[in-house]
Amino acid sequence: MIPLRSFSSFWFVLGLLYSGSLVSGGDIVHHDDSLPERPGCNNNFVLVKVPTRVDGKEKEEFVGVGARFGPTLESKEKHATLIKLAIADPPDCCTTPKHKLTGEVILVHRGNCSFTTKTKVAEAAGASAILIINNSTDLFKMVCEKGENVLDINIPVVMLPIDAGRSLEETVHSNSIVTLQLYSPKRPAVDVAEVFLWLMAVGTILCASYWSAWTAREEAIEQDKLLKDGSDELLQVSTTSSRGVVEITVISAILFVVVASCFLIMLYKLMSFWFIEVLVVLFCIGGVEGLQTCLVAFLSCFRWFRRIGESYAKVPLLGAVSYLTLAVCPFCIVSAVIWAVYRQYPFAWIGQDILGISLIITVLQIVRVPNLKVGVVLLSCGFMYDIFWVFVSKWWFRESVMIVVARGDKSGEDGIPMLLKIPRMFDPWGGYSIIGFGDIILPGLLVTFALRYDWLANKRLKSGYFLGTMSAYGLGLLITYIALNLMDGHGQPALLYIVPFILGTLIVLGHKRGDLKTLWTTGEPERPCPHVRLQPQS
Repeated sequence: MIPLRSFSSFWFVLGLLYSGSLVSGGDIVHHDDSLPERPGCNNNFVLVKVPTRVDGKEKEEFVGVGARFGPTLESKEKHATLIKLAIADPPDCCTTPKHKLTGEVILVHRGNCSFTTKTKVAEAAGASAILIINNSTDLFKMVCEKGENVLDINIPVVMLPIDAGRSLEETVHSNSIVTLQLYSPKRPAVDVAEVFLWLMAVGTILCASYWSAWTAREEAIEQDKLLKDGSDELLQVSTTSSRGVVEITVISAILFVVVASCFLIMLYKLMSFWFIEVLVVLFCIGGVEGLQTCLVAFLSCFRWFRRIGESYAKVPLLGAVSYLTLAVCPFCIVSAVIWAVYRQYPFAWIGQDILGISLIITVLQIVRVPNLKVGVVLLSCGFMYDIFWVFVSKWWFRESVMIVVARGDKSGEDGIPMLLKIPRMFDPWGGYSIIGFGDIILPGLLVTFALRYDWLANKRLKSGYFLGTMSAYGLGLLITYIALNLMDGHGQPALLYIVPFILGTLIVLGHKRGDLKTLWTTGEPERPCPHVRLQPQS
């Protein structure tokens, strides 16, 4: 098998960098505290759908953003009125339009006067709503002026990006009749994508835990056999069995925060199309190694494939590689290349999730937490890192660094590839529900540690620690999704909710059962007699 130790260690750190992006479905409601709320100027900034018809035929649908002032819009398309569009003259609508309006939606340009002034002029002229064209492709948050205390504005106000505004202007100038609707649909309370993403995260940790525990048990059985026989090969076997495992230390857990923060800032500052391409290449390399490791391990469970897996060939630079690995690698490479080429297509999330899950399982198999002390330090550091870069970074950078990096907002791409994602199937706004690798890897390290301990200590499922920590992870992730929906889809730091559940559960159970000292220090039960049966009881 191709050695993965150094590469997987790198991907372990890299995967943690994105833990704060966790769950996000693309927020449709934006809160802004830059100016205090006042009567008539206390709306949230909501995305607005603007479907259009040209001469009675359905055409493009644009997306704008509602203003801080004005009435709220309908949430359902069937309740939104179809209204004719008119072009403002003068275009800025800072003075009374030359033509009287009779309930049309007026399209105006940004600039020369405040948003509230334009709206008041348009309302006085008889407009039923106002669309303001921004001077860029971004959507600007329209707020009230500082001197305006109480506003009495009774027409909706929506800003459109410059390309949408120009398209509407050209259509109207071509003597076509343009009608449109304005409405802001709400997200469903729960989307099936979140359910499947929860199952994917829990299932990934479940598979990785049993694989890691099975490997640790086999190593322990082999060592006990050698101890029983008094063999001189014990030292050699111990060295060989631990060669493919990377154990985290307290120092490396603390350094993670510093290294991860520096790398995250670099991504934030250098985020661009070419930088995303570099991450795609790295993700493909990691995905290939993860997928071939998982496939080789799975196929080796069958007798016919096991024989191929035990036969080796010498490969330049790689050394001895099993024939099974050589047979599987081309398929893994082709799968990664196909995903990279077609990653912009709607179905590409399937390939991304397969590669991502394989990589996560491989990392959880190779990287281990040796005891509870290291686990507490690591998850506590991840807890603080997550909160800082999702919430606190807004005060310094005026935006959440973690969420900007996860979405790839400055790259022109759909986001970084180090995420598991599923399309929101019943969401009128579409988009994806996502979870960062770190939100699976970090808690997963402690869950796999708990199952390894249970198997080595010959504990039953109900009397062990795996069931408690696995349930704590599932509950913490569930609460994260509840918080996500309460925050209207705004990305949440999952470790904020998951870490207290997992650490609290493991520490309380360890103290109650008298194993806390062993869990905290050695992380393995004492096995003084090699005749102790290591097979877990059912």
